[in-house]
Amino acid sequence: MSTMAKKYCLDANVLIEAWQKYYSPKFCSDYWEVLNELGKQGRIFLPEMVYEEITRTEDDLLQWLNQSKIPVQKIDEPITKCLQAIYLKDPLHKYLVDNIKQRSLADPWVIAHAINEKATVVTRENKATALNSKRIKIPNVCDNMGVRWINDFQLIEELDIQFTCKLNK
Repeated sequence: MSTMAKKYCLDANVLIEAWQKYYSPKFCSDYWEVLNELGKQGRIFLPEMVYEEITRTEDDLLQWLNQSKIPVQKIDEPITKCLQAIYLKDPLHKYLVDNIKQRSLADPWVIAHAINEKATVVTRENKATALNSKRIKIPNVCDNMGVRWINDFQLIEELDIQFTCKLNK
């Protein structure tokens, strides 16, 4: 499969951290224009639960997202079956969601959508390597499920995205 045909399923942290930290639209509007174009082409998408995670905060990112062309994939029966397969594969997968703090609620859905779409997961998370960890991460479950995952910097490299810098006077 060529790079052009690949689909990418974005985790919320890819957008949130980029917006708040290293690709603020104040100084890197190109990043957001590229994401919008990739969404328009159907090459990237957000699971519905990721969109809901971002909507918890009324901010500029949400405004941008609502005006973007990035598709939001709804939960349907095939995706629900993919989610069930994730939990059936390994009992430790239940630790993907932090039920006590109500965090990471979208994480299993990111993987389920990727499985259903045969997409690559794009996340800022790193694998949990501690043997006694009570929290499993998206990359761990992706590896267990045979789902390819990369971070957003690898996405930029893989798609050969280049940004332009200029000095505003």
